[in-house]
Amino acid sequence: MPELRKDPIIGRWIIIATERAKRPHDFVVEQEKSQQQECVFCEGREKDIPPEIYSVRFNQSRANEPGWKVRVIPSLARLLQIEGDMGRRGKGMYDLINGIGAHEVIIESPEHHKNIAELSIEQITYVLDTYAKRMEDLKGDKRLKYVLICKNYKEAAGVGAIKHAHTQLIALPVNPKRVKEELVGALRYYEYRERCIFCDIIRQEIETNLRIVARIDGFIAFCPYASRFPFEVWILPEEHSCDFYTIKNTRGLAKIMKKIMSRLFEVLQDPPYNYVIHTAPFRRTTSSGFWKTITHDYHWHIEIMPRLTKVAGFELGSGFYINPTPPEEAALHLKGET
Repeated sequence: MPELRKDPIIGRWIIIATERAKRPHDFVVEQEKSQQQECVFCEGREKDIPPEIYSVRFNQSRANEPGWKVRVIPSLARLLQIEGDMGRRGKGMYDLINGIGAHEVIIESPEHHKNIAELSIEQITYVLDTYAKRMEDLKGDKRLKYVLICKNYKEAAGVGAIKHAHTQLIALPVNPKRVKEELVGALRYYEYRERCIFCDIIRQEIETNLRIVARIDGFIAFCPYASRFPFEVWILPEEHSCDFYTIKNTRGLAKIMKKIMSRLFEVLQDPPYNYVIHTAPFRRTTSSGFWKTITHDYHWHIEIMPRLTKVAGFELGSGFYINPTPPEEAALHLKGET
């Protein structure tokens, strides 16, 4: 029988459609045609794209020249711009502000890899360190409230013409609605129980051991109880932390990222996917109220979402998601226990 499961954080309902139950081989993953063209993100093409904002380099190589491990550049198709002022104003009953923010691209490797699963643990560590450093740097801009890290892999997940492994960083002057929903849910739970809801979820997942995929060096990966998508996986630090940019053990996170992305690659035959990092907003006030407990009630995490199903009218009209693969079964496949 189908189940309706409620997300404990934001209260969203998910339909686990067991009568449509699908295993990994039931999903048709369309393989993209290999049309390898010259790639401007590859090492040696530094002069063909905007100058770098930040890079990881060794052997005293110079900026905007070969010899890098990770590069950060302005997006080639910026959604927001760093120059200017907010210009907050009303237009009749509507509110608007200028498109102030930052839109950067993190190029994950000098070599032409497409999937983060292809990178070494060392290289993934460089990438994660870069995420944290860029977040911390942008925190200094008082106009910005939030930095969202998001990755698109393959056309079905929204990647553009450049297939070289890269991540988008978008810094915003407002907090995203999806993150606000988590913040509100986490705050309400904390006010009632004086505990972090994410920490409680971790404890319950460890206790039941039904949906855990991996635990490595202080990080846990599991398929959420109310998974929106087949084979959705969340990664969290087991020790409470609300700000991603304060992470110390990026190598441990790189190990579990490598394992999860490699298992998705193997089990689902290189599927399209998105992942996002949800972290706490920047706090610039000590006044009482909403932000007072965020350090205690929120917990940063990575949401990995394979794109194996399509969102249709019911989902758009209701806000429900339909998932044909129970997360307990997905976890077994990702652990290799089926």
